Amino acid sequence: MILADTSVWIDFLNGANTPHRRRLHRLIEEEEDVSITEIILTEILQGIKADKDFQRVKNILMEFPIYQPEGTGTYLKAADIYRQCRKKGKTVRKTVDCIIAAICLENNLTLLHKDSDFDRIQACLPLKCLAVK
Repeated sequence: MILADTSVWIDFLNGANTPHRRRLHRLIEEEEDVSITEIILTEILQGIKADKDFQRVKNILMEFPIYQPEGTGTYLKAADIYRQCRKKGKTVRKTVDCIIAAICLENNLTLLHKDSDFDRIQACLPLKCLAVK
């Protein structure tokens, strides 16, 4: 299962001509298993200004499997991810990225992203990321 990060969905929804958007488009067209998390759903929807666009995008996103934190353990894992990265000289800028990484690790998900925080996490932990060319 592939988890598409907010950074990729924004390009996808805006029709940006990026390798990440093209990769997500291909995955969806080929009916690959693509998912999101609740926090990714929130991040995407909070950035939509027009009500009609909000409803349309919400309806699209709700068609994908949505992963949830498994409870307090997810947040403890996210804190540990941050700490492990810091110990190795890599500072993750956004707590939410540690939470998304923790959900990926808990559920054996492969992450599609274009966010350098995940590169930092992957350098320190066995976070699986989908290569984009």
